[in-house]
Amino acid sequence: MKVTKSEIDKKAVISKSASIGEGVTVGPYSVIGDNVTVGDNVVIGAHAVIERDTTIGDGCRIYNFASIGTDPQDIKHKDEDTTLIIGNGTIIREFTTLNRGTVAGGGVTKVGDNCFLMAYSHIAHDCDIGNDVIIANAVNLAGHITIEDYVVIGGQVVIHQFARLGKHSIIGGASAVPQDVPPFMNAVGNRAVLHGLNSIGLKRRGFSSESVSSLKKAYAMIFRANRVLKEVLEEVEDTLSESDEVMYLVDFLKNSKRGFIRSCRKRG
Repeated sequence: MKVTKSEIDKKAVISKSASIGEGVTVGPYSVIGDNVTVGDNVVIGAHAVIERDTTIGDGCRIYNFASIGTDPQDIKHKDEDTTLIIGNGTIIREFTTLNRGTVAGGGVTKVGDNCFLMAYSHIAHDCDIGNDVIIANAVNLAGHITIEDYVVIGGQVVIHQFARLGKHSIIGGASAVPQDVPPFMNAVGNRAVLHGLNSIGLKRRGFSSESVSSLKKAYAMIFRANRVLKEVLEEVEDTLSESDEVMYLVDFLKNSKRGFIRSCRKRG
């Protein structure tokens, strides 16, 4: 165990093969397992458990009773060597659970930089979470889910395995998400349907009025009109090709493997 200028409570249990950075605080009764790497200036609360083959980036904060790097909840898992990687500046609140990857899924579960995982959220095996993602209380992610940058997920949301959430999308609380959520969109409900653009989120992220206007036009063409998808995407590409955001949306839809949510809220 390598410890430099850190405050490790005497009641904490740390494996000899763990590597602890500088300025780290570890609370009482926490457990840090084999081959765990903890970056600089990380705060680990009391009773947190970080099991084997996990990497924690610099400046993270892990609250009491979080359970990190545990075995994947997959009956095919046979105790193979797999990993969990957490980026810099991520906050993990009480009773959150994060599983390592599986061999079949690539062997790695990843959480990016500056994410905020609220209490009782669950990140299953082989999930790939981008940067600046907010996951509210009691969200359940099944395995193999991809969440792109700046996504916001409301409390008690359930997301199906292999789904992909596009960047800058937002999911309303208590929703069930069975398919991919297109980028820049607002999805709500059980089963979730689209409620237009994530306009507030885009404004907060500094998107120009021109970009938002182009996305609104694309939304109306793709999701409001009852037309053949291939034809409408070609039309969107022809008429809105100057918008990088719209082109990203089109590419996302073309490459959706699970299928994406196309149903939208009826106008009333």
